[in-house]
Amino acid sequence: MNKTRDIILELDNISKTFAGKKAVNNVSFKIKKGEIVGFLGPNGAGKTTSLRIALGLISPDDGDGYVKLFGGQPGPDAFGRVGFLPEERGLYRKISARDAIAHIAQLNGMKGRAALAQADQMLERYGLGEIKRKKIKTLSKGMAQKVQLIAAIAHDPEFLVLDEPFSGLDPVNQKLLEDMVREIAARGRTIIFSTHVMEHAERLCDSIILMDDGAKIFDGDLASALEYAPKKLVIEARGENVKAILEPFASEMNNLGEQVWKLILKPDARPQDVLQACSDANLKLIRFEPERPSLHDAFVNLVGESK
Repeated sequence: MNKTRDIILELDNISKTFAGKKAVNNVSFKIKKGEIVGFLGPNGAGKTTSLRIALGLISPDDGDGYVKLFGGQPGPDAFGRVGFLPEERGLYRKISARDAIAHIAQLNGMKGRAALAQADQMLERYGLGEIKRKKIKTLSKGMAQKVQLIAAIAHDPEFLVLDEPFSGLDPVNQKLLEDMVREIAARGRTIIFSTHVMEHAERLCDSIILMDDGAKIFDGDLASALEYAPKKLVIEARGENVKAILEPFASEMNNLGEQVWKLILKPDARPQDVLQACSDANLKLIRFEPERPSLHDAFVNLVGESK
């Protein structure tokens, strides 16, 4: 197997400065074929700038770094192989949904009649056939966003780049958009999407890249990222000196009610250690609930470590 061909996108030591401030600071990462990658971080972390550099829409600062897209320079030669949903939505508001999709498909190399036929077929596939002749300006924000995503994939790109695709959508439309991403990935396509909402990445991604203040602070699979989240326990117990028994294991401890405690465990403490201590002290356990680690908590920890 040719490992080089398995790399869809590679950024190596890329930086970008605007008005004396580094928006992207020595960022390197690779996107492998067939992955769903979450490109995560707060607003202003450098995600959008990095994606635009990756697609050749803006140039990085001069230096030793490089960008490779499908093994070559990003630019027009790769456009037909890439689908891009920009953060700033840009469909023409006075044309119909089918015409908007066909227009983007034509810009990506499809012929006119084939582009219209594909637009109709994809609107039907995603349950939007009834709005194909409605103008974009008459659609809800969620509906228009789904139309723009269809426009980005109508030419069946190998690599899909989505910049904040869930921004501004209500939970129902977020779920519908997640389902669309899964369906696209199931056809073997490679996807990277940026977001500042960690829950989307937890549900969708094979791997994640975390950005903060222009720098990459983590790059790996989801399970590895979650290892950085503090371990949490909710315990309800009866007996003597419950608080004193639990305190040695906790970096933070909050009382949730009578004899109910929420513990954030110290880095070297394990839930089974707490359970053993409760057993040794003959406490009566009513509840012992380890909380599932969250990517949000992992990100907060990673940001703290990078400062």
